[in-house]
Amino acid sequence: MPDIPSAHHPVTLADLRALGSLEVRGAAGTEIDDVTHDSRTVGPRTLFACRPGLTADGHDFAPEAVRRGAAALLVERILDIDVPQVRVDSVARALGPVSARVHGHPSRDLTTVGVTGTNGKTTTAHLLEAAFRASGAKSGLIGTVETRVGGRTLEGVRTTPESTDLQRLLRRMADEAVTAVAMEVSSHGLSLGRVRGTHFSAAIFTNLTQDHLDFHRDMEEYFEAKASLFAPEYADLGVVNIDDPYGRRLVERASIDVVTVSPSGEVPADVRADDVEAGPRGTDLLACLRGGSVPVRTGLVGDFTVANVLGALAALEAVGIDRDDAAAGIAALKGVPGRMERVEAGQAFTVLVDYAHTPDSVDHVLATARKLTRGRVIVVLGSGGDRDRGKRPLMGHAAAAGGDLAIFTSDNPRSEDPLAIIGDMAAGAEGAGAYETCPDRREAIRRAVTTAGEDDVVLVVGKGHEQTQEVAGVHHPFDDREVAHDLLKGGA
Repeated sequence: MPDIPSAHHPVTLADLRALGSLEVRGAAGTEIDDVTHDSRTVGPRTLFACRPGLTADGHDFAPEAVRRGAAALLVERILDIDVPQVRVDSVARALGPVSARVHGHPSRDLTTVGVTGTNGKTTTAHLLEAAFRASGAKSGLIGTVETRVGGRTLEGVRTTPESTDLQRLLRRMADEAVTAVAMEVSSHGLSLGRVRGTHFSAAIFTNLTQDHLDFHRDMEEYFEAKASLFAPEYADLGVVNIDDPYGRRLVERASIDVVTVSPSGEVPADVRADDVEAGPRGTDLLACLRGGSVPVRTGLVGDFTVANVLGALAALEAVGIDRDDAAAGIAALKGVPGRMERVEAGQAFTVLVDYAHTPDSVDHVLATARKLTRGRVIVVLGSGGDRDRGKRPLMGHAAAAGGDLAIFTSDNPRSEDPLAIIGDMAAGAEGAGAYETCPDRREAIRRAVTTAGEDDVVLVVGKGHEQTQEVAGVHHPFDDREVAHDLLKGGA
């Protein structure tokens, strides 16, 4: 992160005592105006957090941080270094609240709406930001595809930034007169404490399906991570999709007020949709909110669209955004990068690129594609290496069963053998439908677009907006959208 000037005043180590359960050793009047866990980014008046990690212990980097000018250390054990130190039981747990205090609790100065769930986070966050802009607010966005401050894009690192970076970013937004922020909140971010110290005006739950079981022990732990957001520690209000069975469980255990949403209308809920019309160019619906109804037109397509729109509108209503402004913002959103994104090169068939990388999301994008065509559905699919292996055969089955032809290829194999990953997907596809294997992703896309005929739909899924392919630790330039467009234009 670059240096970010801030209008808030520095705090002293003594001021941190208000957070409780910490001990200050050394000059309690030492002033701090930034916190970092990366010794390479230490500057004057910086508190360096000695956070233990899986492969390294931040305490080992304390001498380097002090040489670089760290004013004090946040530690779990007092170190033999002549610099003020703040001792806590867990640096990881304290880091968010400490960073928030140092930066003046910036989320309290903002209308911040968090979005969590397996699928739909990115699209819902973009819908929120578009509605904020339409209401006249200067908006911010923190998410998977990009981070924006008042319309300017910053380089993003991960869905939910580390707590030090997150609080610094929120302070920057507040100092630059941003008033409303849409933020994706991942289960990793919740489990690892990255959002501790952040307060949300509203939190949205989209759905929960199998993913990240390389990180979480099981679906129950995954659910608990998501559910932790729906507590007074984090949020004033929850918006929950109760068509999802985990959503219904969440309503029962949430300790904050909840607005319920039923996209299907099959479950009694506070918010639902009427008169839904979905086509290849967009979706129309009448959103029935607690305060009244509003017609909504969006250029977004897909089975998740109604759920994403309703969740966003329910949260927007809850934080005081006029529903007509919200609907206008949603209508103005042209699309979300890598989410059912069209690739046009004058071809006689449809090509869509999507981020779908779970069994459920693959099911949904294929169901959407089926509704868009009288022809065949051809899907190009990979699965990431060093991630949840249990979902691979399920994704393979979903692709073969839902499409007319599935072409299994490489995604981001990382340290794994691409052929082994493809084999896992193919094992799930046996007996479910037609499939082929083609390890080279460019060749797999070529195979799909040269096989497609008039009125067919080609789906290239798994990477969406990503612009690189990670193989054996090396990131190679690769954008599904650019590759597909090049091949459609006759590229080699």
